[in-house]
Amino acid sequence: MANKVQKDAVEALAGHLFDGMTIMAGGFGLCGIPENLIAAIREAGTKNLTVVSNNCGIDGFGLGVLLESGQIKKMISSYVGENKLFEQLYLSGDLQLEFNPQGTLAERIRAGGAGIPAFFTKTGVGTLVAEGKEVREFDGELYVMERGLVADLAIVKAHTGDAEGNLVYRKTARNFNPMMATAGKITIAEVEHLVEIGQLDKDNIHTPGIYVDRILPGAKFEKRIERVTTRPREEAAREEEASA
Repeated sequence: MANKVQKDAVEALAGHLFDGMTIMAGGFGLCGIPENLIAAIREAGTKNLTVVSNNCGIDGFGLGVLLESGQIKKMISSYVGENKLFEQLYLSGDLQLEFNPQGTLAERIRAGGAGIPAFFTKTGVGTLVAEGKEVREFDGELYVMERGLVADLAIVKAHTGDAEGNLVYRKTARNFNPMMATAGKITIAEVEHLVEIGQLDKDNIHTPGIYVDRILPGAKFEKRIERVTTRPREEAAREEEASA
């Protein structure tokens, strides 16, 4: 077995970055994003990127740093999120954007990883989403054809992994990371905890190591919160009393 373990993100990405490439970046909002790998791509200066991700981080963090540096040419995503720069670049015509319904985006990635070139879905029929796409009738209902997605490189983040590349995600980080790990020609994973082979419960592995080419322990995880929406303590206490 080839040694998949890399000392850091720069070493893990070496030889796998080139201008004009397509990159899938896992995570949901700011949860479960490959922070260290994104930072290393920023430092590498790779440009004209097409990035497949649910959203594009926020201003100054996550994929937002690649927008700020002008490295992203096109986004394939489903949500602008809290990123004002994302919105500005799109409206000014400086950023290409392929919007997808969120479930459709997830299925396009899953299909790409499974070797399925296209599929039909009812989502988007009769809307702008279906413009220019094949629409076909099945059992009296109309469906629009969507293409599967693959990428030159998939960067994902897991909670725990081992030297074989087996990965375990935690909670919301299971959104998009597992299917992206299967849909990259090369998949690189950063993890919070890198354990010895055999330490993971085989029944609880989410991504088998066969899909992962390189793995690294993340040097730093900020784990920012996209939008804090907590209630005042007094209001929460009153609600608890009222429901008691």
